[in-house]
Amino acid sequence: MFGKLALQNGTGEVNQVWQVGPASGGDIGIHAMAAANMGAKGKLNLVTGATTAVSGGSILRKKNTHGILNAVSWGILLPMGAIVARYLKTFKSADPAWFYLHVACQLIGYAVGVSGWATGIHLGNLSKGITYSLHRNIGIAVFALGTVQIFALFLRPKKDHKLRVYWNVYHHSVGYTIIILGIVNIFKGMSILDVAQKWKTGYIIAIAILGGVAVALEVITWAIVLKRRKTEDKAYNGGASNNNGHLPM
Repeated sequence: MFGKLALQNGTGEVNQVWQVGPASGGDIGIHAMAAANMGAKGKLNLVTGATTAVSGGSILRKKNTHGILNAVSWGILLPMGAIVARYLKTFKSADPAWFYLHVACQLIGYAVGVSGWATGIHLGNLSKGITYSLHRNIGIAVFALGTVQIFALFLRPKKDHKLRVYWNVYHHSVGYTIIILGIVNIFKGMSILDVAQKWKTGYIIAIAILGGVAVALEVITWAIVLKRRKTEDKAYNGGASNNNGHLPM
């Protein structure tokens, strides 16, 4: 077979891409997303025969930025804020510092997370025809729930308000849901980017450390609460303990 290719502007250069991927039953599957695969492109000068590597650095940097921002925000800062809120309030000396520390972690985490989410939306717009539906949908859900949490902060009833208990249930439920979905989506994103194992291991270690701290504080704070309940007179409000020892929830 023969053909002619008309080169525009007389440059003599064409862009070329090459790739390798799996095939099954005559159908071609998607290629891997490793660095070597994503960098399989270049320019070929048909006049001189010279080739020039084309850097995919811009897109790759955006993908890495997207992953780092989301891992730090939804995957580290928000869990840290939840740990602070659940355990530090048990220590009377930490009141009200624990609250401001909790709010700081969540607000910073949300701000960084929004940046990561926006970067992901931008990457999606640049990748026409390539859609990771589950990763995208979880990301949208996390962003939406996180936004609701931020606005709900301004609707928080006072401690003695009859609706406060319902607000607490909502706040804790949505908060833990965001953290779980965020961590799941971070691992999903790592699989999509096919990151090196060291990055997965590093994040697993970070989560394990946070989990270990949470378990240790759970034991310590329960011991404090039980001891406090034994030594202090129980106060009742409408037949229920006032729970000043904290923890449950």
